[in-house]
Amino acid sequence: MELSRRRLFGGLGLAGGAALVAGACGAPAAAPPAATVPFRGPHQAGIATDAQDRLAFAAYDVTTTDRAQLAAMLRTWSAAAEAMTAGAPVPGDSTGLQTPPADTGEAAGLGPARLTVTIGYGPSLFDGRFGLASRRPAALDPLPALPGEILDPARTGGDLCIQACSDDPVVAFHVVRNLARLGRGTVVTRWTQLGFGRTSSTGAGQETPRNLMGFKDGTRNLRSDDGAGFDQHVWVGGEEPQAWMRGGSYLVARRIRMFLETWDRDRLDDQQNVFGRVKGSGAPLTGKAEFDAPDFTAAGPTGTIIPDDAHMRLAAPENNGGLRILRRGYSFTDGTDPQTGDLDAGLFFVSYQNDPARFVTLQRKLGRSDALNEYIRHVGSGLFAVPAGLQGTAQWGDGLF
Repeated sequence: MELSRRRLFGGLGLAGGAALVAGACGAPAAAPPAATVPFRGPHQAGIATDAQDRLAFAAYDVTTTDRAQLAAMLRTWSAAAEAMTAGAPVPGDSTGLQTPPADTGEAAGLGPARLTVTIGYGPSLFDGRFGLASRRPAALDPLPALPGEILDPARTGGDLCIQACSDDPVVAFHVVRNLARLGRGTVVTRWTQLGFGRTSSTGAGQETPRNLMGFKDGTRNLRSDDGAGFDQHVWVGGEEPQAWMRGGSYLVARRIRMFLETWDRDRLDDQQNVFGRVKGSGAPLTGKAEFDAPDFTAAGPTGTIIPDDAHMRLAAPENNGGLRILRRGYSFTDGTDPQTGDLDAGLFFVSYQNDPARFVTLQRKLGRSDALNEYIRHVGSGLFAVPAGLQGTAQWGDGLF
């Protein structure tokens, strides 16, 4: 059963196949990854953490009107998340044969696999139902309408979100499944997204991955060893009136459909002009190696070598007053479009910034002018305030209630 389950997830792009090789040759399978990312600290794990290989993301709507019930559920979620990140089952009494087990069991024996579980609160959580209006962070306003988006309400918004990242797809899925189960009667799942193949590097030693269009993605992303950069661009500071939010960040999630069939028919030089990079090496069109600094002034026979509407030119910090965000996205595929038969696939974009206005500024510029817009569409969206990490014996929600 273990092999067939892993083949299933591998076929969906949700797990690597390397673990199967040893078993297929008759040798013992490799032990599951044992690395554990601490659940507690000044910041929530899953932000500055070196990006893992798999994602399970879920947004939830609160269905109860009972403030105490919501607070109790958040404490239950916190204890469960802490146990799962340590590779332990969800806490509870699992001894009775006549009652459901405390843990669903699919991740048993898989180890922590660098699991991180990150919680966020949507703007709608502070709408007055639970007396939290006075606890709303200063910058937590719904995202405005942005150029070129056609958002599906069924993939947009939410009172709460959970980002579970791991190097094992089952370990990540186990989180959103069990938290939904533990929250039954208090929350209902609004939408989910599974991601495979990180599309950004956040660790100093990580190689830059490629997106589904075949280009290296996130070459100039913030890295976890850049403490000053995180303080300037990612972590909410002392200017925030809400103490529970200081040391936190704002998460923006965007489901971006890629029209891969159209892209695959485009010629190589146009693809490279769209991104402003060489497809093979990842180098800017003005350089030879991936990490060469782009020269946005260099001219060619028909204009600047890096075109004016190239994605990298429009997003570059030096062309946006130094503005930067932390990217932490994943590729996704959800079958085919029933109307066209084309792949329903693309980028599940996730960014962290200490003010959502940073994302809005960039996206307005990209939405108006980016050559990439011919091949993509923003179809889902979410904004969430991600509180600071837990210290001591604190649990999720303590800063709110």
